[in-house]
Amino acid sequence: MLDSNRSDLVAGVAGAGTMGRGIVQVLAQCGARTLVYDAQPGAARKAKDSIAQALGKLVEKGRLRAAEADKTVGRIEIIDSVDAFGPCHVVVEAIVENLDAKKQLFSALEQTVKTDCILASNTSSLSVTAMAAGCKHPGRVAGYHFFNPVPVMKIVEVVDGVLTEPWATDALTALAQRFGHTPVRCKDTPGFVVNHAGRAFVPEALRVLSEGIAGHATIDRILVEAAGFRIGPFGLMDLVGLDVAHAVMKSMYQQYFEEPKYRPSFLAEPRVAAGLLGRKTGRGWYEYGKEGIAAKVAEPAPPLARPTAVWAVPELKELLVGLGARPELKPTPEAVCFVAPLGADATTSALEHGLDPARTVAVDPLFGFAKRRTLMKSPITKKEVVEAAHGLLACDGVPVSVINDSPGFVAQRVVAHIVNVGCDIAQMRIAAPEDLDRAVTLGLGYPRGPLAMGDALGPKRILAVLEAMHDFYQEPRYRPSPWLRRRAALGISLLTSE
Repeated sequence: MLDSNRSDLVAGVAGAGTMGRGIVQVLAQCGARTLVYDAQPGAARKAKDSIAQALGKLVEKGRLRAAEADKTVGRIEIIDSVDAFGPCHVVVEAIVENLDAKKQLFSALEQTVKTDCILASNTSSLSVTAMAAGCKHPGRVAGYHFFNPVPVMKIVEVVDGVLTEPWATDALTALAQRFGHTPVRCKDTPGFVVNHAGRAFVPEALRVLSEGIAGHATIDRILVEAAGFRIGPFGLMDLVGLDVAHAVMKSMYQQYFEEPKYRPSFLAEPRVAAGLLGRKTGRGWYEYGKEGIAAKVAEPAPPLARPTAVWAVPELKELLVGLGARPELKPTPEAVCFVAPLGADATTSALEHGLDPARTVAVDPLFGFAKRRTLMKSPITKKEVVEAAHGLLACDGVPVSVINDSPGFVAQRVVAHIVNVGCDIAQMRIAAPEDLDRAVTLGLGYPRGPLAMGDALGPKRILAVLEAMHDFYQEPRYRPSPWLRRRAALGISLLTSE
């Protein structure tokens, strides 16, 4: 087995593009002699120069000593052929995302490296097992998926292929710890952990938009301000590029044999064709100026109207009393009725409570009411009722988003989908529950991992949202994960392993 902490460690990186360059930097910084090769003439030299510049900036900012920067650059050696990787204990490939090209590279490496040299792939979407299957020694082939920018994103997925031997991924795990990254062990499945877990946030937001429930800016505001995400799904698509985001959605859907939970949206294809890709084209879901800053989408000012009479379910009475209302014990004909469903829409909730849907509105109770409130109307809720309810809910300065009828509002359904997909990942044993959550918080920047997110909101409440949505839509897309069902029934954490 490779001792990843040996002082004379020799590492190789094949491919000196953006990802390869970052991998070279972290390996050299942790003390490894690092050999770099790129088939494109001059690319490896350019990568080394770029790393030197990046380290120089850290020195200028006082975050790195000049002597250490010089030592790091000195450990980087440019080689002119694959044959020169012979001394390496581990070689990481970061070439084009093409299975045949990677298999050819590994075949060439096997002709020159020692039999105990680990061959690791930085692939984000290809099968590590398929790469290993073409090798003479498949047990030493593993996945080593970094995130961009590598020196900043302190996470790496360590992927066990079907044929990978434990010593190889054990060594890669120890190596990741040596250069200061968090290693996440996972199985060789489409999307591994991070890209798999990300199949809920954007696709479900697109589904909400496609049903006319709310505009893209409203959806983003709710998920950022109410649910606590750093960036909304439409802002994220613009950041990544809709062409890239849509391609990943389609690929994951196909690789999981059209699993309904991962179904892409028909909204994306024409926008990609039109070149509305986001920041890189100056226009996506948002408009971008010369400095790449999104133009703000104006939010209507709240109405001045107030209801003359109010009735509310118990979950909303404290909020409404705090806003100056005095809820009636029984709704009078002129009362604005407030309900707070989990997973249900305003129409269903009004009818279940025996209320007049024309005078009923719903408020999302799942994320509290401190930062942003979501007000939902039924198809026949009267305009004056909506305006009065909106005016009351906004009278203390907290912003209010008004949406059309939807099972699960916006935040409920998107977050429940995230939790449910995370539960499926745990159920399939792709990664340990703690590793799953760690990977998602580091790799996607979510406020919590999917399982901790479900725990914070309550597994039973998340299950209630999904069951109500599944009953309404009659689609397997919203069927609750067995992992979620069992832990909600037992009253235990979603992070509980078996």
